[in-house]
Amino acid sequence: MGSKKKWVRKLLLFFGVLFIILLLANFGLNLWLKTQLPDYIKNNTDYKISYKTIEVDLGNGSVFSTGISISNKDPHNNNILGLQGTIDTLRMSRFGMYKAIFNDEINSSDLLLARPNLDVTLAKPVDHKTGKKRKEFLFENITIRQGRISIFKSTRQKLLSVDPLDLRVENLQLTEESVKNKLPIIFDQYSIKGGNFFFRPNNIYALKIKTVETINGQVSIEGLRLIPLLTVDQFKRFYSRKANMVKGEIRKMRLKNVVLDNNKISITHAYFQNPNFSVYRTNASPKKTNDFFPFEINLNEMNMDNGTIQVMKADGTNAVFARNINMKVDQLKLDEKKTKEAFPLDFKDFQISGKDILFSDHEDYKIGNLALNTKSGELRNISVISHNSSLQETKMNLSIDHITFNLNKLKFINQKLNIDVKDLLVENSNGAIKESKLISRKDTKTDLTGVQFPVLIRKVTLKNANISYEKNNQELKLNELNASLNNIEFISKSKTGELGINVKDYTFTTKNLGYNTTFYRLSVMLLKWDKNSFQVDNFAMKPLVSRAHFVKMIPVERDLYDLKVEKIFGKGDWNIFSQNKFINVSQLTIQKADANIFRSKIPKDDPKEKLLYSGMLRSIKLPIFVKNLDVRSSVLVYEEDTPESVGPGKLTFSNFNMYVKNLNSAKMKGKPTLVNININCSFMKLAPLAVNWNFDVADTQDFFTISGRTINLPARGINPFIRPYLHIMATGSIQEMLFSFKGNPSGLNGSFNLRHKDLKVAILDKNNQEKKGLLTAVANLLVKSTSSKLPETVVIEGVERDPTKSFFNLFWKGIELGLKKTLISKHIEKKEHKLKKVVSDVKKMKKNVQEIKQEIKKTK
Repeated sequence: MGSKKKWVRKLLLFFGVLFIILLLANFGLNLWLKTQLPDYIKNNTDYKISYKTIEVDLGNGSVFSTGISISNKDPHNNNILGLQGTIDTLRMSRFGMYKAIFNDEINSSDLLLARPNLDVTLAKPVDHKTGKKRKEFLFENITIRQGRISIFKSTRQKLLSVDPLDLRVENLQLTEESVKNKLPIIFDQYSIKGGNFFFRPNNIYALKIKTVETINGQVSIEGLRLIPLLTVDQFKRFYSRKANMVKGEIRKMRLKNVVLDNNKISITHAYFQNPNFSVYRTNASPKKTNDFFPFEINLNEMNMDNGTIQVMKADGTNAVFARNINMKVDQLKLDEKKTKEAFPLDFKDFQISGKDILFSDHEDYKIGNLALNTKSGELRNISVISHNSSLQETKMNLSIDHITFNLNKLKFINQKLNIDVKDLLVENSNGAIKESKLISRKDTKTDLTGVQFPVLIRKVTLKNANISYEKNNQELKLNELNASLNNIEFISKSKTGELGINVKDYTFTTKNLGYNTTFYRLSVMLLKWDKNSFQVDNFAMKPLVSRAHFVKMIPVERDLYDLKVEKIFGKGDWNIFSQNKFINVSQLTIQKADANIFRSKIPKDDPKEKLLYSGMLRSIKLPIFVKNLDVRSSVLVYEEDTPESVGPGKLTFSNFNMYVKNLNSAKMKGKPTLVNININCSFMKLAPLAVNWNFDVADTQDFFTISGRTINLPARGINPFIRPYLHIMATGSIQEMLFSFKGNPSGLNGSFNLRHKDLKVAILDKNNQEKKGLLTAVANLLVKSTSSKLPETVVIEGVERDPTKSFFNLFWKGIELGLKKTLISKHIEKKEHKLKKVVSDVKKMKKNVQEIKQEIKKTK
């Protein structure tokens, strides 16, 4: 029992002595701090410090001081942190006295500065090669009340200032390295109230804020301005490699729950009122860099009211402009990984609206009003106007009253944008598009790596469009165009990188369509077209030039067409949008066509080889099949003139009806390739003519057959064709003509039969006025005037084709040979001998007459 009391007394004595020692040490330390600390600081630190009072409690490590004044011994030493100014009151808790004295490290859990008026100059960045370390200032928490703080870089350039400042932050970090990473301060919890904020990150910009304050975790900022320190001309001169200079201001900002942690910036809500930013471009190309965005930004909700953006080109004109921009974005995210993708931003939902929007490059794209969100969009008063540059590939002058669309899906899947459009409406489009013939379009591939294919548009509706399109001086005009396209699918061709399109269903209607080419004006009063039928009303193809002008314009022989059709309609199925295009028509009808074909023999012949019709059809790359083609109640007129003709010769086929079976390009599997053509018409409005014509498009040897019959044709019916340039007139009648030919690209052969009565010809003078009696008599000696009742069929063979001439030239050669063999007498040799004798007698008679005339003149 006694020994136990003795142990307790010793323990109490020990603690008592220790307490007395600590008390004496604390008293001695405070006495030393009051009398010796200024000299110690003066002799052992880089600073000059004075104070009115100071108290230190070794028990809890607290320091309390008032009336502090501090400055650097050597203001020019930029290797240490520069401090200049006064502090009314300083309080530190859990101050590391040992580290401060022996390790040159200022460490405190809490720091309070009341009414500080300080200029802080950051130390020169550490040279990592030397391995030297700067003195460290570590504060878990810092509080500043009614302060004025200015921070300068080691170069004495102002970096940051604020006056007044009330601040409470936890785990504040402020180092030169932080500045280089564009975050001069990093902290956890915060409370701030200040004014006249200034931040200068570089020699180009300064950031000013009128007031900043936190209330209930929300930072309110007013009067934020980003100010260029240079004029645009100075920026171009001193920073010639930089592409853009920015100027901006935001009237009010509210940021809620801002958290900065390890280069992560998290904000639950951000609000911007009246932001106004201008970007000035230079002619410098943007410098390619591998630098990445060093921060991760997570913004739960962002709102912007009445914003304005302006991007100026180097010449001072607008590249981008928009005003009254209102925006709301939910769950916005930006990080290093996203910046390397085609779409650097990720979001859950957004709404954006604006007015007077302009995008200008080669064209000015203007939008009067815009409203977009993740589910729909609406644009009003849109225009696209090309600049006046002769080097542009395409020039446009378009206006659209209204565009609206609804979305089924707009989101990112596997880092690619996935788009599914429910419907798209375009109303009241007007304008013109012109392709330049001076510039050849370069093959450019659009970068679509950030888009997930296929892109779907479920329905597109075009209402009341009036558009003209011109290329190579050929203009197409579409008036009152209305269209509906359903289930459009855009696909990416992986091998070529091109964009393909599929359209499941569509309808088009347009009125008063017009198209101008070099020689023609094409017009359509009404066009209706969908995936299974089409209708064309009042189609016309009228020459824009006279025949005489046309002949002068063409280098070689060429037909001039004058065509009008009352109605064209067809049924079937076809696909002209996808990469697997085809045309499959079950019935195509051309009703009441009136066609005039004129050809002049004055230009030289075209030396190019002409394919037969089977070869022409086979050369078409697109799979085409027309089961039935009917031409009904039509008129076909062919006119031809020669240098010697007086006006053109004319052939007329009236009441023209043609029925074609299986017209094709031999590209559609499972479809027949044998084409059968039946023609019934009135020849020269006097006699019926029937023709049957067959060929196989798949036959590479291009064999064909053609046969026909005409009856009761008065010979005078062919006078309009032969009289102008052959100077011949015929009388009598052709009671029946039959022909049947077979041929290929080399020529034809077959049979010909002609039954005629009282057939006579009259030879006219060069003016087609007076008959040359003698020549007429001689010609009729060679012609059979009347055939037998059952004339024999003549064989047509050895008719060679000129490969530079058309199929009809070969066909006419066969008819011509048949006429010669039928009309000219078999006793041609005897008649030819009589003819020569007559001609000789005529020549002698003319000579005698001339001699008599000469003798009479002499006697006078």
